[in-house]
Amino acid sequence: MDGNKRWVSGDLQHPDRDPNRRQLVAQEQEPFGSILSCIDSRVPPELLFDTGLGDLYVMRMGGEAVGPVVTGSVEYGPMTSGTPLIVVLGHQRCGAVKAAYESFRDGKPLPGNLDAIAKALRPAYDQAVKEGGADPVETMSRAQVTLTAADLRSNQDLAPLVAKGSLAVVGAYYSLDTGAVEVLSGAP
Repeated sequence: MDGNKRWVSGDLQHPDRDPNRRQLVAQEQEPFGSILSCIDSRVPPELLFDTGLGDLYVMRMGGEAVGPVVTGSVEYGPMTSGTPLIVVLGHQRCGAVKAAYESFRDGKPLPGNLDAIAKALRPAYDQAVKEGGADPVETMSRAQVTLTAADLRSNQDLAPLVAKGSLAVVGAYYSLDTGAVEVLSGAP
């Protein structure tokens, strides 16, 4: 979050982004966090948290949609090297969430494999419809974050790490307008 404060203020340090760091992590890595984020080109976790090489495991997919391969990728850091933090990072004006929302609302499946993303986002859609609100797409985006973070916290392999306090699973939301990350759930 300190890195995000630097991002918002423009006082960037650009840590761990030089040839010395590249050499240091060439043989081994020990990231301090894992970020499950969207593919959106405006939401690069390494930049908006002002981090560098070897600092983060980053998994990006449309709308933070998860399945077995994605979940396995998220599990990798905590289960193999003791990475103590997972952040599920949603964001403002998510195109994948908007497409899924409109697909469900209008009863029209998305083309190709995009429909698989929409299906993975169905629980967030259902929650957004139940909650209501002025902007149902934003409600759905936030619901997707909190539901995914809760699922990871209760995952059979990650839950014991969470219970003993060696892993935090945080749901967070990025504002495209301000650059700020807001913690929604699971703050350690």
